[in-house]
Amino acid sequence: MQDASPAAAPDYDVIADGLAFPEGPVAMADGSVIVVELAAGRITRCWNGRTEVVAEPGGGPNGAAIGPDGALYVCNSGGIDLVRLQNATGPGNEGRIERIDLATGKVERVYERAGDIPLSAPNDLVIDEQGEIWFTDLGKHYDRIHEQSALFRAACDGSAIAEVYKGESYNGVGLSPDGRWVYVADTHQARIYRFDRDAPGAPHFVATVPGPVGLDSLAVTASGNICVGRIHEGGIATVTPGGAVSAVAFPDPFTTNIAFGGSDMRSAHITLSATGRLIRTTWPEAGLRLCHNG
Repeated sequence: MQDASPAAAPDYDVIADGLAFPEGPVAMADGSVIVVELAAGRITRCWNGRTEVVAEPGGGPNGAAIGPDGALYVCNSGGIDLVRLQNATGPGNEGRIERIDLATGKVERVYERAGDIPLSAPNDLVIDEQGEIWFTDLGKHYDRIHEQSALFRAACDGSAIAEVYKGESYNGVGLSPDGRWVYVADTHQARIYRFDRDAPGAPHFVATVPGPVGLDSLAVTASGNICVGRIHEGGIATVTPGGAVSAVAFPDPFTTNIAFGGSDMRSAHITLSATGRLIRTTWPEAGLRLCHNG
């Protein structure tokens, strides 16, 4: 089944608004949701109608995830140039992986390069049960230049990092319920690929999401379906491991991220980035509980 006619948006609650291009929602055990504000260079914790700044790493924070040490690990693209509407470049705008102490707000740079390869624009990440970070680097876009995109794997403690595979425009990343597969969303191709976690090599094609859309970040359900943000025609697409595609619309062309939480894991926290909102809706199935979210 293909998503030629996405279903209408379900009822939802607005958890927070007035955010500066929110992304990377992380559903916390206490019921709050942590988001990054890409256009403001800060990390914010959201409750219903209330927000609190956790840290201000600067640059352009994107994907976020809790690590085995309880810290928040963040992909930081280095910032955006809002005047020219492109990635910011130059000293101070380096792409990096950051560790943020949620108790103090202290920010540490864990990685800025992989060997001789400087990180360009890290975008999204997932942390497996062994504490290994799988993250995508979308590549910077500036002055008609598109830097190389790739999937990387790295240790949380900063001891090891390696490039897994180069791609066109790798963005969202997630793990299958059994931990065997690493799923990656390619923005410009609107495709989902999977990599073998234990023997990563060339990617395996899963599906193309049809329509004039790009793909952003993703989350996986407990049954193994891949839920991915659709940009340009806002919404969330659901892709089964077998490649069937369906979608639900949301009223924002940059519906970028989805994260599951709640006692039954059916609370879907979705970032409507262009309109600066974090919303919550009840999803038809339970999401996969992440390894280190408590």
